[in-house]
Amino acid sequence: MAVTVGWVKADTKAIQAIHVHVITNNHRVSVSHSGQVVWNLHIKNVQEEDRGQYMCQINTDPMKSQMGYLDVVVPPDFIEEETSGDVMVPEGGTVKVLCRARGIPAPRVMWRREDGSDIVLRNSSGAKTKVAIYEDELLTIAKISRSEMGPYLCIASNGVPPSVSKRITIKVHFHPVIQVPNQLVGAPLGTDVTLECYVESSPKSINYWVRDSNEMVISSSKYEVLNTALSKYETQMSLTVRRITAADVGGYRCVAKNSLGEVDSVIRLYEIPGTTARITSTTTKKNDFKFSTPLEGPDNQFGSAENSDDEEDRDGEEPQIKQTPNPFQNTELFNMNSRVSILYCTYVCPIAAACSKYDQSLG
Repeated sequence: MAVTVGWVKADTKAIQAIHVHVITNNHRVSVSHSGQVVWNLHIKNVQEEDRGQYMCQINTDPMKSQMGYLDVVVPPDFIEEETSGDVMVPEGGTVKVLCRARGIPAPRVMWRREDGSDIVLRNSSGAKTKVAIYEDELLTIAKISRSEMGPYLCIASNGVPPSVSKRITIKVHFHPVIQVPNQLVGAPLGTDVTLECYVESSPKSINYWVRDSNEMVISSSKYEVLNTALSKYETQMSLTVRRITAADVGGYRCVAKNSLGEVDSVIRLYEIPGTTARITSTTTKKNDFKFSTPLEGPDNQFGSAENSDDEEDRDGEEPQIKQTPNPFQNTELFNMNSRVSILYCTYVCPIAAACSKYDQSLG
């Protein structure tokens, strides 16, 4: 006696097939058999709704049946309406970014910085922890500093390939800050001299140079003006004055301006008497001076809202003395006679006694 095999989706009681005939309207379902021994139910392009128990029945007396469970796994995907986009936050503020994902099994979500730097986590007491990877849907960064801005990656995975990632950029805004390695620069007439300022700003600032006369300095046969990006918020401003004359002596103001404020600093260019014509540069390595220190002012108006993490990391180290540049350290002075040093002191030294003492030391 031939047997008849039927297939039923147990949870919905929906008949899938009887013998070689497909009953369901689902075009993805088909049946096959090998003689009267092996019967198969096929489901193409499996969907999440296909998950559940399936029963095959044999029309014997009594009826025989066997249950099987189909588990459908789904690779992770982000729920766009519940996932953050790029965000903007003032320095010193708190930013929260959310990455919500779905999939079966439920995905794990982790965060890391695109450039490989550590993520800095701070608790309510201000203690901080640095981690390469943070695992949670919600990433909270308190008292954020400018060094923490940039792209962050949230990655969702559940063991079902492929994993997915989303790039979220955190922009930290602050008013411009200017640092000047040398505020007093000397050179003989006829030589070239380069003046430098370092700017930190976000959003990017408009940077330019102005003379004492409020005349803007632009690139020409006389001047070369360069702005070099050092990072996403740091810029090196340089101004080269070619073949300086007596008319070029005086103050040069570097100015940085963005939507949050404006700041400037003055560099004084003076003449060093002498006949040797050579290029004089104030180029200073960025690491030769403390760059991120806020400028001091009546209300610290041009400073950073918070100390950077780099500064905090140095709290436990032995303090280093930040020396004021000595105006007498120009090598040209040590080859000059006392008359030249008197001219130099008259210009830059506010204390006559100190100049006199320096004159005597030169004989």
